Amino acid sequence: MTVLDKRPDAPTPTAASASPATRIREHARTRPDAVALRDKHLGVWRPWTWAHYWDQVQLVGHALLARGVRPGDRVAIHSENRPEWLVADMGALAVRAASVGLYPTNPAAEVGYLLADSGATILVAEDQEQVDKALEVLDECPDLRTIVYVEPRGLRGRYDATYAGGRVELVSWEALLAEGARHREDHPGAVDAVADATQPDDLATLIYTSGTTGPPKGAMLTVANVEFAIKILCDEGAFTSPPPGPSDLLLSYLPLSHVAERIFTTWFNAAAATQVSFAESIDTVPQNLREVQPTILFGVPRIWEKLLAGVETRLSGASWFKRSVTRFWLARARGIAETLAATGGRHTAATRLTYTLGWFFCYRALTERLGMRRVRHATSGAAPIAPEVLKFFMGIGVPMHEAYGMTENTAVATAAKPGRIKLGTVGEAHEGIEVKVDERTGEILTRHPSVFAGYWGRPEATAEVLEPDGWLHTGDVGEWVDGTHLRITDRMKDIIITAGGKNISPSQIENELKASPYVKEALVVGDGRKYLTALIGIELDTVGDWAQRQRLGYSTLRDLTEKQEVQDLVRSVVDDVNTRLASVEQVKQFRLLPKELDHEDGELTATQKLKRAAVVATFSDLVDQMYDGSKS
Repeated sequence: MTVLDKRPDAPTPTAASASPATRIREHARTRPDAVALRDKHLGVWRPWTWAHYWDQVQLVGHALLARGVRPGDRVAIHSENRPEWLVADMGALAVRAASVGLYPTNPAAEVGYLLADSGATILVAEDQEQVDKALEVLDECPDLRTIVYVEPRGLRGRYDATYAGGRVELVSWEALLAEGARHREDHPGAVDAVADATQPDDLATLIYTSGTTGPPKGAMLTVANVEFAIKILCDEGAFTSPPPGPSDLLLSYLPLSHVAERIFTTWFNAAAATQVSFAESIDTVPQNLREVQPTILFGVPRIWEKLLAGVETRLSGASWFKRSVTRFWLARARGIAETLAATGGRHTAATRLTYTLGWFFCYRALTERLGMRRVRHATSGAAPIAPEVLKFFMGIGVPMHEAYGMTENTAVATAAKPGRIKLGTVGEAHEGIEVKVDERTGEILTRHPSVFAGYWGRPEATAEVLEPDGWLHTGDVGEWVDGTHLRITDRMKDIIITAGGKNISPSQIENELKASPYVKEALVVGDGRKYLTALIGIELDTVGDWAQRQRLGYSTLRDLTEKQEVQDLVRSVVDDVNTRLASVEQVKQFRLLPKELDHEDGELTATQKLKRAAVVATFSDLVDQMYDGSKS
């Protein structure tokens, strides 16, 4: 089964098409002994060659064929980032099946929904925790036939069995590979034959939306969608100069269920033969960055904000001399960044000289410690980011760029191009991509060959966002800067209309607040109200460090937020941000959240985006306090 693109300009599926899987096969033929992937095993980085990578992909592909998987079937993957994630993904694609990524943090109820909605027949689960989630919801997943576990701890022997009256079989990763080896011996060339028959309109993957306002929807990305993204980002090097290649190193650490991480980890690797190293966990990312020293680095705003907050924390605990020297050169870095912002990212003779001196005294050691000494291109995407955060990294020598895209257009739309950066914008449209801003509503629309085929099983929802002529409604509000660069002002559904009829973009205010190392989360409230207020979550590490230096004792996060000194600290941040805002945009009152927001509590999506309505409902007492209990 394939998913047909119903757009008028959709290509007619006549000839076979290249895919990331066939690109990996080509690398295995032309550079078999070169390094494709690295993972850490017993404290040592272990290389995977292209020959080994393709061999593993082949074995999984053969095993899937042996288990009756056919073109268009769905194979779910529920795991942290690791080589097996890519092997399962590419093994499915090699036999023209489609992968469905589940976030490691998805609770059992969401696992059941995603498996049932996608109709996945096979699930690759990382370990006992993820297997147990699937076993808990088997009755909700009538299409599921096989669960494959990668890590045997707690599962081998005790769990090798069948479930749901024999309908679902539980097998180990090693057993799956062995099954693939037997099938390859009996049917040599079977995977190659299916891969060579790949069609442009084959479903490559289902990527589920974050579900901020309702149940997640499966965005259908075809082989043609993915290949056009590869053409723009890798083959033509739309925002990296030179384009990515075999000498580039990348660290994979954000969930592979997210389209942006899939681009940088899986599709960059398959298209440009980049070398991908897998972080041991999200907690070890700082250490792994220092070890790998990547040349291309992608991060969502929360990552860049966290790294900046970490610098502030370490600096506050340094000796007087080191703190003084570093702050002196960071002040020079701010000046460099201001110039770069004014010149589109190009150095002047003066900034180059200042930076050279700063490199010797500060920036080299700082970027080395951050794991960014060799970064030649850093990208922030998936959500708006405060310009001050970008300026920090630009000033110390990390070439920062914003990019814009979404799941429904395979994450390619615009990007800041070297030498043409305009801070506060997400750059210019890529070649071959149409972008327009609706004159009436301000909504951004895009049209190009990477626009998705629609939502899985939801034709009505597809019709709401995809015009018959191929224009995709992004749901984002934006405007043009100088007629060339796109600025995102907010999501249409998040725009606040005050009681006075003023339209306010909360994300811009929230990003200003989150630029502070003391603020982790910020949610501006004020729809239908007389003034704006904010719910603010503190950054426990930096505020806790500050509290210790102030000799403030505390036991829990709630206890810390109740300290008057902490309230005053955050008030100083709010007051500073208010000085840069118009009166109607200023935050008149705030309350500190007594707990960290959590995915399992329904306050965040799996991609760590705020579920605004859920957060406001959970902390409605704090909101009412800020309006004196009034609803007006």
